[in-house]
Amino acid sequence: MIATEEWEAELGRQVRSLRLQQNLDQRQLAERAGIALNAVKHLESGRGATLHSLVCALRVLNRTEWLRALAPAVSISPVQMLKTKRPRRRASPRKRAPTRS
Repeated sequence: MIATEEWEAELGRQVRSLRLQQNLDQRQLAERAGIALNAVKHLESGRGATLHSLVCALRVLNRTEWLRALAPAVSISPVQMLKTKRPRRRASPRKRAPTRS
């Protein structure tokens, strides 16, 4: 399994590569995305960028399809809907182990 840090670093490398392909420096990407220069630096280095920064940068880099791949629409088959009584709103309560007297 790939560690979170490795995913962040890989994503940062890809964002940097896209930025360079479009001949943008970090400051230009930051200005066009409406985010701080440090946000772009953190994103590209894989050091704690926010989801907001990532979305803004991907929009400028014309990669919103990445976001759709990360969060595909959830669908339920009609058969599954018939089996489900109603959508769950909370987890079941924990059952306590019986106490011995």
